Amino acid sequence: MPPTRAAVILPWEKPASGAEATRAAEARLAEAVGLAAAIGLVVLHTAILPLRARRPATLLGEGQVAQQGQELAASQVTVAVVDAQLSPVQQRNLEKAWNCKVIDRTGLILDIFGERAATREGTLQVELAHLEYQRSRLVRSWTHLERQRGGFGFLGGPGETQIEADRRLIGERIVRLKRELEQVRRTRGLHRSARKRVPFPVVALVGYTNAGKSTLFNTMTGAGVLSRDQLFATLDPTMRGLRLPSGRRAILSDTVGFISELPTELVAAFRATLEEVAEADVILHVRDAAHPDSAAQRADVLAVLDGMVADGTLDEDWRTRTIEVLNKADLLGGVAQVPSREGAVAVSAVTGEGLSELAAAIDLRIAAGMEIADYAIPPADGARLAWLYEHGEVIGRADDEDAIHVTVRLLPADRARFERPDFSR
Repeated sequence: MPPTRAAVILPWEKPASGAEATRAAEARLAEAVGLAAAIGLVVLHTAILPLRARRPATLLGEGQVAQQGQELAASQVTVAVVDAQLSPVQQRNLEKAWNCKVIDRTGLILDIFGERAATREGTLQVELAHLEYQRSRLVRSWTHLERQRGGFGFLGGPGETQIEADRRLIGERIVRLKRELEQVRRTRGLHRSARKRVPFPVVALVGYTNAGKSTLFNTMTGAGVLSRDQLFATLDPTMRGLRLPSGRRAILSDTVGFISELPTELVAAFRATLEEVAEADVILHVRDAAHPDSAAQRADVLAVLDGMVADGTLDEDWRTRTIEVLNKADLLGGVAQVPSREGAVAVSAVTGEGLSELAAAIDLRIAAGMEIADYAIPPADGARLAWLYEHGEVIGRADDEDAIHVTVRLLPADRARFERPDFSR
């Protein structure tokens, strides 16, 4: 099957002067081209169109629509990606004017997620997001949906129009999907509870898509997670064990990447994935230090995490648990060439440079959240002593005939478990 010929068109509203971390038009266009390439589209035409006023019918100006129509016809494009949010009416009118399929930024991201999701959870989340988006597209501007449907069977009652029936069927499917996703969240909650019973600190990777999270994950854990120079290569959360310099064990979690103007349907649908971040003891915010738009990408990630605080998914103190990781130092000539930032660690996930410093920083951050306790363990109770060595950091020990006195640094959950009357290894 021949590749799909595509165009990427960026309607560009010049940001207010002095706006912090604004995204340059060229960088935004390059990102949109990368998104299109991520689902196999061959981009033959690109354009940045200054947007002086938003036209309700087509978003773009009449002259811009006509000019792009000629360009698309000359390039024999069959799909036009408009890197903006289009209303259903605007999408339909552009399709008629350009005589090709038109998708907006939200539709493009949803298509990518639809191709990438592999687990049951990911598939459910993507389908829910697609349906929420499709439901918003069911408007009366599509005249073929205005015909009336017959009054028999489950597809519609007397006089029910096609659009009403489709909206109702989508609504019913959304209800079922939300019920299934709630079960998935309960299952994930049970898994988290199980980890807390044999607790290890959880370290979650977050960051803009294609910042190198999966490469870093693989390098640090020896895992084989899909790692490509491609937007949204990872969609399903993956967890692996990690041994830190202190000997402490942790769990490293790789999550889906963030992106600017993430569709609201996906923010809601991927709540279960983001819950892994909410549960993490340490959050690694991985940035592409070599990207020209790195500052704006950082702002996008922080905005999504702050939004999680607003809806109660994430604690307000998440920043105190976060380490900023400036990745891809090899593209800048090495760690020493990365502009320093207070509290940040420069690394190259490809060459391994800086990873020992990152592991030490993770160790310190975990230790900062631990509590120091003193215990007297009977010499015969080797199991309890071994448990303390396995789950904590013994910083002092004195043996006598009656007891082994240990001073140990423990996570609060570990200390609570050890001190329970019914404690068992």
